Amino acid sequence: MQIGTELLAEQIRAGKRRALSRAITLVESTRKDHRAAAMELMHLLAPHAGSAIRIGISGVPGVGKSTFIETLGNYVIGRGHRLAVLAVDPSSSVSGGSIMGDKTRMEELSRQTNAFIRPSPAGTTLGGVARRTRETMLLCEAAGFDVIFVETVGVGQSETAVADMTDLFLLLLLPGGGDDLQGIKRGIMELADMILVNKADGELEAAARHSAADYRSALTLIHPRTSGWKVPVKTCSSAEGTGLSEAWELIEAYRELINSNGQLVRRRAAQAKSWMWSEISEGLLTTFKYDDRVRSRLPEMEQGVTGGIVPPTFAAMTLLDLFLNSQ
Repeated sequence: MQIGTELLAEQIRAGKRRALSRAITLVESTRKDHRAAAMELMHLLAPHAGSAIRIGISGVPGVGKSTFIETLGNYVIGRGHRLAVLAVDPSSSVSGGSIMGDKTRMEELSRQTNAFIRPSPAGTTLGGVARRTRETMLLCEAAGFDVIFVETVGVGQSETAVADMTDLFLLLLLPGGGDDLQGIKRGIMELADMILVNKADGELEAAARHSAADYRSALTLIHPRTSGWKVPVKTCSSAEGTGLSEAWELIEAYRELINSNGQLVRRRAAQAKSWMWSEISEGLLTTFKYDDRVRSRLPEMEQGVTGGIVPPTFAAMTLLDLFLNSQ
């Protein structure tokens, strides 16, 4: 049975998980009527969101992101917090669906009453972040979750997207030597507010300490993105649970710093502005693609471009002129 957006908003504020799940499905929908309802819902809940600490977590496949999130998540909940994990899975290029289910990879955390895990397919969005992750984050905050983890795919795409919607960007790395250091993109290092070398246990413990020293040295050549904050590089073991309490203490210290010096307010404002322009860009592109005149000429232009007959610039300008003149 369909329920009104006002009632749905009330249920979310009351912390009802089924209502939260229903709302997230609503904001992820591309149907026009669903988008209208989603915008109304977001308008109702926006004043009740924004108080959580938002943490972006990224790292290459195999670094142990899910195990790390589960172990740190259990620790955070043990300290009295309510945690929402927005885990963005790699998407199938054929079906568009998620390849892996994060709830199956975080069994213990998913059973916690103060945890909410929502896996979503990344689709074609850069940065491994679903387009509606921002709305989902605000819905979770309105439902009373005060810590938000956003896990990205971490497959070499630009991670700017997650850094542009969170307060702290945490980069997980594997133990390794100098060659591995060369493989870490400078751009991602510049985004990081904290670096943790995971799997620092057993035979890899010494290698993890050496890697942390290498990354620490590399960071001396990079200006931190947060004024007054020196990016910490620490080791941890998700399997053994070591180093995670220290990591959380650093996260709390970081939040206190950016909150006290006004950087949190300024960053959130800049993120909201960026979000607005992102929606404008996505909306214009969608409208352009579904314009009748554009769709009628698009196959011809694409064939001309791929066949080397029509210059891409000419094809683009032709389609844009058709679109603009059809408005």
